[in-house]
Amino acid sequence: MTKTVAVVGAGLMGSGIAQVAAQAGWRVIVRDVDLPALARSRDMIEASFARFVAKGRLTERDAQDALGRISGTTDLAAAGTADIVVEAVFEDLAVKRAVFTTLDAICRPDAVLATNTSAIPITQIAAVTQRPESVVGTHFFSPVPMMALCELVRGYKTSDATLARAREFAEGVGKTCIVVNRDVAGFVTTRLIAALALEAARLVETGVASAEDVDTACRLGFGHAMGPLATLDLTGVDIMVDAARNIYADTQDEKFYPPELLARMVVAGDLGRKTGQGFYSYG
Repeated sequence: MTKTVAVVGAGLMGSGIAQVAAQAGWRVIVRDVDLPALARSRDMIEASFARFVAKGRLTERDAQDALGRISGTTDLAAAGTADIVVEAVFEDLAVKRAVFTTLDAICRPDAVLATNTSAIPITQIAAVTQRPESVVGTHFFSPVPMMALCELVRGYKTSDATLARAREFAEGVGKTCIVVNRDVAGFVTTRLIAALALEAARLVETGVASAEDVDTACRLGFGHAMGPLATLDLTGVDIMVDAARNIYADTQDEKFYPPELLARMVVAGDLGRKTGQGFYSYG
């Protein structure tokens, strides 16, 4: 019997999760707030599959079969039938709590409730439910069809069975998992990249070095595939600022407080690749 995953939030992350799940044989329900958002998600998935087919990594028949396993809806109640629900909405605690309050009321008692947060402690999200043992962090990386890693994060009350089912899902869609055993804000990967990227931004902000030279230092000196400021542009400057603020709010550790330069870039709309301008220009 084909298992069902509901993906709540059809942005870039949600679309990527839906794509890899459908490709792995899951029936996928994608839910977002309106029909235009769902249409954008469908377009992104179709375009991604087309690239895979063009590169010979997927047959046209397999791509069409996977697309046929994906349905879209604006009704959150549709998630009630799913074996696993992956929330991928905006990185805001209040928004995520609102989603999980509803999921707690409508989902099957045996459903795994997963959150794709990159920085918010899982326990803070699970606390609004009557089943915190069923809530787990599944931090996928963008672009999901290309990135091999998934961070599995235990909340304070996440059960071994929930963690095992989340691992089975993530590995089943082709990901390599690491487990974060203590529910610290930012987990492993976001804490590491935040510390590096925020310090890189401070070096640029204070005139120590240019963005290009900071990134070159990290690529050639440390063997990084991409410099930290180019990484900020790729993921979104606003995403990093939100993540860093979440970590700072939980830890009060000054190294995670976003520098003024990043805050000003967000206000100005220089968010990186998605807006055409960040630390670099994308024309």
